[in-house]
Amino acid sequence: MMLISFFFFKKSLLLNLKFSQVMEHPLIERNPQVMLGKPIIKGTRITVELIMRKLADGFTVDDIIAMYPHLTLPLVQAAFAYAADKIADEIVLEAAA
Repeated sequence: MMLISFFFFKKSLLLNLKFSQVMEHPLIERNPQVMLGKPIIKGTRITVELIMRKLADGFTVDDIIAMYPHLTLPLVQAAFAYAADKIADEIVLEAAA
């Protein structure tokens, strides 16, 4: 199975390829019945996106764990690994002017 999604940014095309043999993330799951299928920490409704946005807003990992006490450092690190792998799978193609 291969899923291809396209995102257009001005003159660049961001191509995100997703292959069935990509790295496994046992602590991250996707379920269309939970949070509209966004990747979440397994067994929670906390999305990887939420964790990354909290970091972008200036919160520390300790802050995030304090806000969501059922999270642990390995769970937050799993979200980082998932996000890093998603970014690593992106291919940017420059469009002709």
